[in-house]
Order: sequence, then structure tokens, then C-alpha cells
Amino acid sequence: MAMKNVGNSNTFEQTLERRLSRREFGRTSLIAGLTPLALSLNCAGVERKKDSLLAASGRPGRWFESVEPGIDDKLHVPNGYEAQVLLSWGDPLFDAAENFDAHKQTEQAQLRQFGNNCDFVGYLPIEGSEHGLLCVNHEFNWASMMFPGYEAQGGVRDAITEEHARIEMAALGHSVVEIRKVNGLWTIIKGQRNRRISLLETKIEFSGPVMGHKRLRTTQFPDGMRSRGTMANCSGGVTPWGTVLFCEENFADFFEVKHGAAEEKLAYERYAIDTPATFGQFRFDSRFRVDDEPRAPNHYGWVVEYDPYDPQSVPKKRTALGRACREAATVAVSGSGQVAVYSGDDDYFEYLYKFVSKDKYDPNAKAANADLLDEGILYAAKFNDDGTARWIPLIHGLNGLDKSNGFDSQADVLIEARRAADTVGATKMDRPEDVEANPKTGKVYVMLTKNGRRKASMVDAANPFEDNRYGHVLEISPPEDKDGRVDHAAPEFKWEVLIAGGPVSRKASLGAYHADTLSKDAFACPDNCTFDNQGRLWIATDGIQGALNSADGIFVCGTSEEERNLVQRFLRVPSGAEACGPCFTPDAKTLFVSIQHPGFGKGCTFNNPGTRWPDFSPDVPPRPSVIAVVRSDGGEIGG
Repeated sequence: MAMKNVGNSNTFEQTLERRLSRREFGRTSLIAGLTPLALSLNCAGVERKKDSLLAASGRPGRWFESVEPGIDDKLHVPNGYEAQVLLSWGDPLFDAAENFDAHKQTEQAQLRQFGNNCDFVGYLPIEGSEHGLLCVNHEFNWASMMFPGYEAQGGVRDAITEEHARIEMAALGHSVVEIRKVNGLWTIIKGQRNRRISLLETKIEFSGPVMGHKRLRTTQFPDGMRSRGTMANCSGGVTPWGTVLFCEENFADFFEVKHGAAEEKLAYERYAIDTPATFGQFRFDSRFRVDDEPRAPNHYGWVVEYDPYDPQSVPKKRTALGRACREAATVAVSGSGQVAVYSGDDDYFEYLYKFVSKDKYDPNAKAANADLLDEGILYAAKFNDDGTARWIPLIHGLNGLDKSNGFDSQADVLIEARRAADTVGATKMDRPEDVEANPKTGKVYVMLTKNGRRKASMVDAANPFEDNRYGHVLEISPPEDKDGRVDHAAPEFKWEVLIAGGPVSRKASLGAYHADTLSKDAFACPDNCTFDNQGRLWIATDGIQGALNSADGIFVCGTSEEERNLVQRFLRVPSGAEACGPCFTPDAKTLFVSIQHPGFGKGCTFNNPGTRWPDFSPDVPPRPSVIAVVRSDGGEIGG
């Protein structure tokens, strides 16, 4: 029985590799070519001067002038576009909130400020495309980048103070921020609609089949009905009924285990909760000491749903969707009205999942959909070599999910979804990250970011590349029902490789670039993604610097027959950063993007970062930020 898929581990070095955005670069490469930011490049932003950096070079392209590859301390967008830094770590979200002071941080101040290391972005309209709620995840922190005095990432877990550990927990989680476009600039509205959901204090309820199960019972929550806080919030999704889903991804990094408990041994091993914690919260909070709270890790790794329009709504961990290190949770409504939630478990040799609701979505009654995600079937994908595939149900009593394999109930199957997928023989993927449905066609696209650990003997049709350091994208085609509607609830589908990352000159047997793609527009390591109103795929990358020697960014990939696999580079991030959570307003005139961990890298610290973007002040560290990109003429992004 497989505990941990080939190559999975959670040593500090491997966690640092993940947190370095899989780049494997040194301090010298980070700072090579950095230049002071010219004051003339600044433009008026929200409440203070914030940079709007435009690319000075490019080439005429089909949709815009492509941004050149490279590495420097700037944010680059095409000529004819403007990028406004809208929200940065520490920005106050309420009238009474304190202004950010990097040298005088407190947990109470951080709970009323925008969190750190932003990832997923969702825009939910209040009044169309120019007034809405921006819903943003905050994934992780490095104390050495948040506070002065820590000189290396590796020693922080044992050196961090309790005060700093609590500030970190306050900076994690999720933010809801009301924004409005005024005279062409997006503006933060401080007020009652804003909210911070944090690891430090937010009360969250469990719902669905695992609610109240004995494996959720802890000292603080002996009934197993509730939990405290959320962390490792990577990507997410927005539901058709106006709620937000966000996912708890690398939760294992927070837990310290020495002996553990025999009853949870299989789960510990399969979720890599069997190595020293990466972060230092365990020294001050018993939730993260597994020997003290052996069931506490089962409180994390879920999809969380909440109503952003109601600041008092209690977030719920939807256990029917299963527990995994999810990158995202994307909702698609089937022709029948049943809801499908697609997601990838972001680690080497992990699985692609789909949840299908028992009941149907009611577009005319929001309240009727409130608990739609509590009943249904969770599936894992099995890909066949002939381009067909099926969804294998993860149901207790079927396909070996019984007592003989350590599953006593459906709750056990959902708590240990990884091991359940092992048992039913699902296909081990090349780090499945975001999964999104094309609104024009209903086809579903899976970002497989990379897998340098896949050997020739492990290659299969859906993961066809040995030593897959560049990653690839799969295109899934659900069948149509008898009325010609896309059937996301169907148990089978067809698939093919859309595009393989890497140099344009690479002779990939599958997923080759469009003939008009230029060499400088090559991409690699696809992570988050979204679609514009034309059905083009917008890909955020995480790892190009290690793969193609350029900073990460946003790439556009055609999916139509004429423009299929035509790629252009739209945006390039500052050194050390990754681009996350691309999200369009409904009118496609604004693209929001999270710029996560700018200036981060081996040897980089608060006092010695790879860049000081976006403030470029000598006493302010780099601050992760959400930017808003618009066309200078006010038109649709991408033309």
C-alpha cells in the first residue's frame, strides 16, 4: 500500500525549493542586472505613489507587443498598458486600521491590514465591472523577509519570537477588500464590507460527511464540529451563487511531529507530516505540535467556502470535497444542473480530482445553494493511453476503499483522499496545479507545472515527458448530454496534451507551439490560469527562472483552431517573485494579478532582498502586492 508517492517528501530543502518557486537560483542571479528605479516611472496610485511600470521594449504581436524575457527589479507590461499597484502587504483595510510600519508590526495591526504573500484573486461585482469585492488568499510567510534580524530562512523556525510567530499567523489566510474604479484608477474603500480571515483567530465550521468525526476531535474542539484558522491558502474559485472557495495547500509545513499517534500514522506519512516543521509556530501554539494534538493536522487541507458579501458569515470547510494539498477549486455547472468542482493536488505524482454534487444548482435562489457542496461524490482521474479517461469514485466500500485497506468509513476516505486515490489506481500526475474551464467551449484545462523526478520508466500518455522540467497543459473534453450541453457530471472524458512548455525550438512530439510563436515568448512551469472573453488561456508561471532563465509572468495561449498554442508573454514580474491568481473583471478591461514574494531567494532577507519592489524605499522590504493592469485606451485586455 503506497503511503507517499514516488519522490514526495517534506525536508526543509525541498520545502524551500517549493517556496523558491521551484527556481533553484542563487543570490547572484537574483541581483544580476538590477538597476535603481527611475522616479519618472512612478504614477499616482491608491493613497500614495505606487509604481506603474511599463515595458520599454517589445515586438508587434497578434494581440499586443510581447514583453521581453529577462530578470530585473521591475514589473513589465506591454506598451499600451498600465499596471497599478492596488494592494500591498500591510495596507490598512479599515478606517481605524494603522498604516503599515515594517519596523513596528503588531498582530492587532496586521489583523486589520492586507495580508502577506497574496495568491488567488477573485473579483465579485457589487455594481458591474467597476465596483466590487476583491477576494485574495495569503499563502505563507518567511520571517526573514517580514522582520529585520533574521539572516537566513533555514534557521528561522528555531529562532522566531512568539510575537513574530503571531504576526505571521495574522498575516495568513484571506482578505476581502471593497474596490471601485474612479477616473481610471482603482481605489480601496475602507469600511464594513472588508474582512480579514486569518490563521490566528478566525472560527471556522466543518460541514459534510466528516463533520463531528472522531478524527477531528481535539482539545480545543472536542466535538469535532469547528476549527480555528486557515493557512497555506493557495488558489481557489468563485461559485455561480456568489461565494468564494479557497484551498489549504501545503499545510504539512506547519506541523512538528516526533512520535505522533498510531491511529494517524498512515495519514501523517501520506501527507508528509512526518518531518520537522518548516515554520516555527509549533513552538508557541499546540495546534501544530502533533504529539500534543495528534488529530489537529486533520483540521487542515480542506476547501473552505464563505460568503464575501456578508462580513459576518462563518467560513465552512467542505469535507465532501476531500482533503488534499489543493491548488484550486474551480466550479463548473453541468447541463443537468449538477455542479462539478475540479482541483489538482499540487505535489509530485499526485492526482486530479472532481467532485460532483448530488443536488442541482438553482440560479434563482442563492440560499438553496448554500450547502450544495456538502453532498456528492468525489472522484480521482484515471487517464488511458488512447486519449480516453474516467473518473473513479472515491466511495467507501468500492474499489478497495474498505477496512482491508484501513478505510472504516466515508469520513476516512475523505480525510485520506490521497491514499484513497492510491488505492483505486488513479493516474499520478506531474504536479497538477490550477484547473479551469473555458467559458467559450466548456473544455477544462489542467496546469501540470513540472516533474523533474519522472523517470523514463514512469512516463505515461498524460505525463509523456521524462524529466519534465518545463511542465505541460492538458485539455479535457467532457462529453455532451442528449441535449448537446457540456456534461461536467459525466464519469468519462477525452483528453489530449494542449501544449508542452520549454524552448520554442524544443521538438516536442506532443503539444508543439504554434508556428508563429517567437522564441522569446517561450513559457514553462504553468501554475494558475484563467480565460478571457475570447476563450484564450492566460497562464501564470512559477519556475521559469530555473527553466528558461527569465523571471516569471503571465502568458497568453490561443485555444481556437486558428490560434491554438500561439503564445505571447504579457507580463513579467520583479526578480524573486511569481505571478499568481490572474483574474479579469467581467468586462475584461482589468486584469488583476498577485505578485507573490518579490525579492525572495536563497540568502535574501528583510535587510538584503533581491528587490525592494514596489516601494523602493531603503527601509521598507519588498511587499507582495495585487496589481491591476488596464489598457491605456480603456479597451479590453488583449485587444
